[in-house]
Amino acid sequence: MATSKALTNRQIARAALVVLFGFLASGVLGLIRTVVISSTFGAGEALDAFYSAQRIPETIFVLVAGGALGSSFIPIFSRFLAANDTEGAWRLASAVITLVGGIAALLALAAALLAPLLVPALLVPGSPPEVQALTVSLTQIMLLTTIIFSVSGLMMGILNANQMFLLPALAPSMYNIGLIIGALVLARTAAQPNVYGLAWGAILGACLHLGVQLPGLRRLGPVRFLPDWRVSGVREVFTLMGPRVLGLAVVQINFAVNAAFSSTMVEGSYTALTTAWFLLFFALGVIGQSIGAAVFPSLSALSAEGDMDGFKQRLSSAMRGVLFLALPVTVGLILLGAPAIRLLFERGEWTPESTAGTAWALSFFAIGIAGHSLLEVLSRAFYALSDTRTPVTVGIISMVANIVLSLIFIRIIGDPNSLSRGAFAGLALSNSLTTLWEGLTLWWLLRRRTNGINDSYVVDIVWRALAASAGMGIGLVFVLSQLESAGALTTTLVGGMVGVVVFFGLSLLLGVAEARTLPRMVLQRIRR
Repeated sequence: MATSKALTNRQIARAALVVLFGFLASGVLGLIRTVVISSTFGAGEALDAFYSAQRIPETIFVLVAGGALGSSFIPIFSRFLAANDTEGAWRLASAVITLVGGIAALLALAAALLAPLLVPALLVPGSPPEVQALTVSLTQIMLLTTIIFSVSGLMMGILNANQMFLLPALAPSMYNIGLIIGALVLARTAAQPNVYGLAWGAILGACLHLGVQLPGLRRLGPVRFLPDWRVSGVREVFTLMGPRVLGLAVVQINFAVNAAFSSTMVEGSYTALTTAWFLLFFALGVIGQSIGAAVFPSLSALSAEGDMDGFKQRLSSAMRGVLFLALPVTVGLILLGAPAIRLLFERGEWTPESTAGTAWALSFFAIGIAGHSLLEVLSRAFYALSDTRTPVTVGIISMVANIVLSLIFIRIIGDPNSLSRGAFAGLALSNSLTTLWEGLTLWWLLRRRTNGINDSYVVDIVWRALAASAGMGIGLVFVLSQLESAGALTTTLVGGMVGVVVFFGLSLLLGVAEARTLPRMVLQRIRR
């Protein structure tokens, strides 16, 4: 009998810790990046233009490389490895990287030519003409990152499929380093900070993102230029990509809707919304993406081997893990968001009003973190089963609901003329509610498809974590009331420590196994 290429639950947990530390490194650098950028430019038109300009390059990358990596390439590549067809696996990798890179280059060129028409109409329709022109120019520059990231993103998939997680986990840190250099060096070549330096910093970061993974790829096997559609597995990869590309387009449409709606609000609204999303994404990377990235290759391998019992067992453990962490983080982001943002960003051009607006948006985004975390695991479970249609169908329904709810909420929540209590919070709330629905729907559909996925085992963690999170929230409210006159550093550190101690203490009292195993594994990894 051939040895399974899937990892055990314990090995997956260790791999998740490797990815977690990579995300933490990236997150810390991301925080530094955001602090540097925010203090340099503040929540104003220049930064609104930069964040809006990222939309088209990011959309092309996500649709091309993200579609291949997230849904189709890793399962097919894993199938070749499971059959011990190493030569076929590397021919597939070479052909997919070549073709995806070429498609990305053509799309980037077309987008650069059409940017003067697309950007003002779709991304910044409510902005002044000079801001629209700046956004167009920044978009055209950053389209170069699309080609680089398309190749680098697939390299991440190759390394992960071979159970190599460290270098892919470090790659986002390299991108952040590029942006930090852009803000500190390239943007400061003139008397006034120049936002074009950030755009060139993004290109530098993309190159570093690619470069850090090359040593690992060289150790594994030969990837070469191979523009051949006829290579075995290529057509299947691109066939499976189709629905996934549509699903990713749905996500990008939601981002574009946020940019368009917030362009009609007070200056700095989109920056506050984007900064709040970054903080949520940092937490999501620690919780959902680290576990999802670690478990996906094993789910793909178990699916290829036909071991559905092992598939469901790994999946249910991953779901328990993300829910155990997501629920207390929701409470923490809502209650500690304002002092943490004040501590991190409030300097230079970043004002107390910018802090208040970002914390306002973050509190609404935090409501949906459990849904986001479930999606990181459940969507990958469908992809491992070579089913890209189901998540896409659910995602399209979610997108329509998100747009409808956004139109409603921005009229009843907040004030479009205020930054500290802006109407953009309605966009965050609609995202959270539709994401929670999307995660629960995928859970229900997957349990029907697999005849249950140890549901009672997963649900058991929910009520225990909810109870511990509620106790943590009560403790935090009391502590924060005693720290009203304290500084942001004291409030954030004391509040954070109290929250962690109370949550894990209550979890231990409630008999949550993860409250013992998770800290133990973290300590073992640190000692190594």
